[in-house]
Amino acid sequence: MTTLACTETRARQFFALAKPRVVLLIVFTAVIGMFLAVPGIPPAGAVVFGTIGIALVAGAAAAVNCLVEQNIDKLMRRTSWRPLPQGQLTSRETLAFAGIVGAAGLTVLYQFVNPLTMWLTLATFVGYAIIYTVLLKPATPQNIVIGGASGAMPPVLGWAAVTGTVPPEALLLFLIIFVWTPPHFWSLALYRRDDYAKAKLPMLPVTHGMHYTQVMILLYTVALTAVTLMPYAVGMSGPVYLVAAMALGVTFVAYAWNLVRAYSDALARATFRYSILYLSALFSALLVDHYLRYLL
Repeated sequence: MTTLACTETRARQFFALAKPRVVLLIVFTAVIGMFLAVPGIPPAGAVVFGTIGIALVAGAAAAVNCLVEQNIDKLMRRTSWRPLPQGQLTSRETLAFAGIVGAAGLTVLYQFVNPLTMWLTLATFVGYAIIYTVLLKPATPQNIVIGGASGAMPPVLGWAAVTGTVPPEALLLFLIIFVWTPPHFWSLALYRRDDYAKAKLPMLPVTHGMHYTQVMILLYTVALTAVTLMPYAVGMSGPVYLVAAMALGVTFVAYAWNLVRAYSDALARATFRYSILYLSALFSALLVDHYLRYLL
């Protein structure tokens, strides 16, 4: 193998540590928060440097998660391909990568965005990499509910990057993702329950059974649909968003109801995939509605 090929392979391995697909959704919701924060177009510097900084810190948090859970990842089909379980990277290399990338992201946020965004992003890093990964995940089946607070922070970070403030509207975006996280993750946990049982992680389907988890998904999707109507109720959005939120919510509830009525792993997998589409479409609808209201 040539030197260039070796370098490219190593780069891909480090890139995989950062969980790029997860980071992409994080960055997407953060950028939506940036654009919702102002009536017009947000400052280019805040958008560019805010996006870079948030993405780097999110990637560092993902790498720490891979480092802490490498022995668990070996036992699970979903994660056994990762660089650490495969022996492609060492713990020391992973720790160095997380430290360098995380420090770079925080520096970018402090120097080129604002201190508030840097501190909030640091708190999010600690919440995910330490509180969720190290403390909550192996200890309680409510891990994803409590730890979901970290995953709900990106639009708040984006809003803070542009305005230097965290108003109630930003917290409403936080609430939407916070309530979305349990049904999203539990759908995955349903069809990966054997993996979690093998790894001895107290995920809800393992500790409380399949039916209980299915009912909880249904209840959370109903609650989520109600929460997503709040931006319209408080005047943050208009009828375009309202129609989209209702249509997306009813569809999500239908998926959840079918999980209770006639469960299959294929349906749980489809529900998980829809939950990702749901969040992307919901936030896109918020953005479209936001600019239509100011243009018309």
